[in-house]
Amino acid sequence: MRLELDSQSLLAVALAEARKGLAEGGIPIGAAIFDASGRLVGAGHNRRVQDGDPSMHAETNAFRNAGRQRSYRKLIMVSTLAPCWYCSGLVRQFGFAKLLVGESRNFPGGLEWLRSLGVPVVDLNSDECVSLMAGYIRANPAVWNEDIGEE
Repeated sequence: MRLELDSQSLLAVALAEARKGLAEGGIPIGAAIFDASGRLVGAGHNRRVQDGDPSMHAETNAFRNAGRQRSYRKLIMVSTLAPCWYCSGLVRQFGFAKLLVGESRNFPGGLEWLRSLGVPVVDLNSDECVSLMAGYIRANPAVWNEDIGEE
């Protein structure tokens, strides 16, 4: 499977996770980790609200669900929203081969920082991801601002 040609299928897994999070009353951000052949290694969604755990971002949940890996250098992190600094650090720290994001219009995250360090970043600019997140932010501004550290 050529991953460059199948980015939408990879993103669909993260989007399904985002919808799960929303259905649970949480923030609709989903993530998934794939190997170089396109095999799903782990998936998760933001559980900060549900678990009362400020560290349980979608990327962190997917990372934990993937379990310990021998190496992360051939793995692809997929997220519906540009990762925050915390999750961008995770991508950098473990040396993921690539970061694929659904969108960065609602939140730019650390994409430019990751790019400056040579991490290949692809922003799919998905209208579906933008709409899902924008709708949540409009309906829950206090929760969203708390999640990104604003008052």
